[in-house]
Amino acid sequence: MARKVVGFDEDDLRALAGARSFERGLGYLDAVSGLEVGDGSVTAVVHGTDGYEVELTLGGDDGLSGWCDCPYGQEGNFCKHCVAVGLTVLRRAKTIPHQRAVAKARASGLEAWLTALSRDELLALVREQIAEDRRLRRRLELRAAAAHSDLGTLRDRITTLIDPRPFARYGYVEYADAPGYARQVAEAAAALRALSADGRAAHAVGLAEEAIRLLGEACREIDDADGVVGEAAAAVAAAHLEACGAARTDPERLAEWLVGHVLGDDSEVTDLDPLDYAEVLGPGGLARMRQLATEARRRGPSGWAERYLMERLVKAEGDVDALVALYAQDLDPSGATHLHIAEELESAGRADEALAWAERGLRDCAAETHIDGRLADYVCARYVKAGRSADVVGVRRARFGVERSLAAYRQLRAAARAGECWEDERASALAALEEDARRARGGWYGGTVLIDALLDDGDLDAAWREAAGQADDQQWERLADLSRGTCPSEALAVYLRLVERLKEPTGDRAYEHLARLLLGARDCHRALGTEEAFTAYLTGLRTELKRRRKLMSILDRYGL
Repeated sequence: MARKVVGFDEDDLRALAGARSFERGLGYLDAVSGLEVGDGSVTAVVHGTDGYEVELTLGGDDGLSGWCDCPYGQEGNFCKHCVAVGLTVLRRAKTIPHQRAVAKARASGLEAWLTALSRDELLALVREQIAEDRRLRRRLELRAAAAHSDLGTLRDRITTLIDPRPFARYGYVEYADAPGYARQVAEAAAALRALSADGRAAHAVGLAEEAIRLLGEACREIDDADGVVGEAAAAVAAAHLEACGAARTDPERLAEWLVGHVLGDDSEVTDLDPLDYAEVLGPGGLARMRQLATEARRRGPSGWAERYLMERLVKAEGDVDALVALYAQDLDPSGATHLHIAEELESAGRADEALAWAERGLRDCAAETHIDGRLADYVCARYVKAGRSADVVGVRRARFGVERSLAAYRQLRAAARAGECWEDERASALAALEEDARRARGGWYGGTVLIDALLDDGDLDAAWREAAGQADDQQWERLADLSRGTCPSEALAVYLRLVERLKEPTGDRAYEHLARLLLGARDCHRALGTEEAFTAYLTGLRTELKRRRKLMSILDRYGL
């Protein structure tokens, strides 16, 4: 019933937070205050080391999500405070519809009250808020400057907004401070749009270009892992495009600026695509840009920015052959460029040529240990469609011959099973992996692919034979997990050995792992009818490690 009311349950919270944060969140249920339920969101304050503001967003494309201004939450994690608020909502699920109705009524009441205020009363209210809220005052000052075309004030304000120094406490804008800086950049974008809307688009163009330059310099020293600054910078670029259209900027001058920006060191900050300006540039501007791009490509044929600019222009012209020729000048050894060519040709309805280029990519990159897996997938998908199952097996066999990995083994297995030839292919593949294992003996510090392949096939007898001297701890554990029902004695020996290795490490992660190993050992003792031996072993272990209180609590939770 609770799930229907609030849109999530405890399992959703545990999945988002992880076992550790979920368990910690249970201890903060009494620390939640100020719970407010809105339309699709819940806000509250959780009192811990400090009072942390939490917002849960309900529904939408991403389902449940949470934000908290604690350090862990600001790193993008669904923290213990989010868990505490979510659990509080679940415990009050029956009251949620009423709280939503109350929140809606409060919003309606506020709207009605504001509507009824006189002009003087509204002005007094705004002045009161401006005096208390510096950010609000700054936003309104920008709007006022834009409305009065006060370009000097606008330039100063926009420069101030894009200056990251107030947020750079240690000479660098840290992750936690990036959202605040991003809000300032978004304010600058809004001011530029307002200036264009007020009929001063030509001035907005110049200010936007200056803002983009300053952003490029500023963003070298910002941790923008979540991309919030990038989004705000993109809004500045959008304001520039809008202003160029409204001002009917000189096409050739705009082309020169765009090329200079794309080729500059700071072009990535706004992720600006020159072709978004195609309508503003017109034929003359595009021709000038093509001329400049050709010259830049000639000067720096291997430059990434030069190549990107030329590719975008050629693609916009719709000349597939010219685009293929451009790609072919710099073929990546991973096969990624061959794949781009194949996709362009297929989009143009030239499927045979597309496949030929993809096949050429497989030949050109045949000796490479790692190639773009999408290239092999592309070729195999077209072979399957044409009923060429033997050729699919050939591609997968060739890749497995160069790239000895579990993923390559699985792809070969799937293709050979579809072609009804897996028995022969498996024998050859395992022989190759056995040879690799023999060569690795003596200097090997990790498990071999042979053991992974046998485990993946479910061939446990062969895996046990090969494991001695070759398997790593992870492979031993998986082998024990798969075998404890059929070979409990052998699996038990593995579990006990791994438990001994985990006595020294500390921390929740190690303790959770230790508990899982003990559960496996308990299952083996039950299968062997030796539960008393396990009880004695567990008692001794708990006595030995009794000072680790967190481990004891985790063992208690698992019933150990």
